[in-house]
Amino acid sequence: MPFDFQQFQAMTPLDGVNIWAYLLDRYADRITVKRRKPALENLEKIFNATFKLANEVGFRAMNLRDLCGETGLSMGGLYGYIASKDQLAEMIEDVVRHATLEVPKMFAELREPLDKLEALIRASIYVSEILQPWFYFVFMDTRVLQAAQRSTAKEAELHVQSLFAAIIEQVPERPAGGAELVAAHIVATFQDWYVKRWKYRAADISPDRFADSAVRMMRGYLTAPVIAA
Repeated sequence: MPFDFQQFQAMTPLDGVNIWAYLLDRYADRITVKRRKPALENLEKIFNATFKLANEVGFRAMNLRDLCGETGLSMGGLYGYIASKDQLAEMIEDVVRHATLEVPKMFAELREPLDKLEALIRASIYVSEILQPWFYFVFMDTRVLQAAQRSTAKEAELHVQSLFAAIIEQVPERPAGGAELVAAHIVATFQDWYVKRWKYRAADISPDRFADSAVRMMRGYLTAPVIAA
């Protein structure tokens, strides 16, 4: 404590490389291609093309033929991995939810509330940097998910917010006010990082610099002297 982005990349449970193996194993019952190397390569092509098309024309407007054109796969080849756009969106949501729920487990042993909050803030920013297209898609295109998937995505976000709130409540002599609202502000901070990545890239703000600033704000607020009325 504290760790930086480079150190987090070495310990994160899901990154830009092993994510394809995660998907292949997770959806082994759906994916009919059994040769592992080409399957991993094609999964990477499919999802990278999905994010590109979603940004250019919108996920709602794109279709599987567009995806074939972008990846070079035939329609039959594409069906070896996904049967529909709904399945594609489901898999993207699943990756984000998995990362969101797994990262807090990395810091379960931390006992000091402010240290634990710092670790979770840094990890949330760093994992959303590693998986930025995935997080961006779920934030922007949740409306295209099926009702059950939308509900699951919202529950995952609320789970993280509640986790932050529970830790905030353990901070001694913290400012008066609802911990849930403070937690919501923290979550909104790292959502701004991955949704408006262009803004920080233009200002040459690194993940570490952004995380340092977010942590300073959190610590500054929660440790500010309480002024009697």
